[in-house]
Amino acid sequence: MKILKKIVLGFLISTAIVLIGGYVYMNEKFSPPENGLTVLNETQNIPIRWVHDNEAPYSALLVPVNIPGIDETLFMQLDSGSPVTVFYKASLQSIDNELKKARLKIKDSTRVNLTFHIKELRITSEDFKLMDYGNKIDFKNRDAENIIGTIGTDLLEKRILVLDFPNSRCSFIETVNETGFSEFEFTKRRILLPAKLGGQNIQLLYDSGTSGYEFITDETTWEKFRIPNGKIKTEKGNSWGKELKVISAPANEKIKIGNSDLPLREVTHIKGVSKIQTVLMRSSGMGGMVGNRLFLNRKIILDCKREKFKLE
Repeated sequence: MKILKKIVLGFLISTAIVLIGGYVYMNEKFSPPENGLTVLNETQNIPIRWVHDNEAPYSALLVPVNIPGIDETLFMQLDSGSPVTVFYKASLQSIDNELKKARLKIKDSTRVNLTFHIKELRITSEDFKLMDYGNKIDFKNRDAENIIGTIGTDLLEKRILVLDFPNSRCSFIETVNETGFSEFEFTKRRILLPAKLGGQNIQLLYDSGTSGYEFITDETTWEKFRIPNGKIKTEKGNSWGKELKVISAPANEKIKIGNSDLPLREVTHIKGVSKIQTVLMRSSGMGGMVGNRLFLNRKIILDCKREKFKLE
């Protein structure tokens, strides 16, 4: 669990830095590599599992996966803030050491040749990135969350994602009737949703890796929409050795995303970024970042290839 929190927070902080830097910084510094996934079939109504901690019941969104040669179910985090699918080196090495029949093709300390399945969906790459994260897999504990990696938006270039939060299900499908859909931008494999808040049109980066947060923005916007004298929650963050503060406060607003009005109950900002980055964010039109928490009573359908989405 501790290592997962580090992973989730790592994606949160790195994505927030991209967000606050604005489009110019993101285009120059965060262009993803070419999509190397081979994807076959589709799959529907996959049960999702939430990672819980004491303060955040929706810390991370997990999807069950299987690797050929391994009978046990494993899990990967579904993270729309990550432009690539990656695996955790320590987790895969523990499988390789314990189950030789798996024959995991760990090419070196940074890459792996692997096929995994989400039920009928088959995902293959000869060059998955290995991150220096992960815990030893515990096949003897049925309650263990054996997390081996992160599913990124490279998969969403290949399949339409349906996240049915009320029923705790997800689907990866090839076609959908797009009546009533709205347009969004899929820039550098980042999902930029059109929104309206406080009478202003903005774009929001949708990062499902920040499940525990509704709306992350700059300090000025945070001050504007937080409830005065509301209880403030402060958490520590770290970005490449630089200490940051993640600060959240209650809010009572409405935010319109696409054609749907959603209640906004909490706003968050991050201290420790430069004033230049904040100015770049404001000038870019980027208004903030949202996680899964804002959509828990909704179904969201994302067709990244055609850049269309719908909230139901």
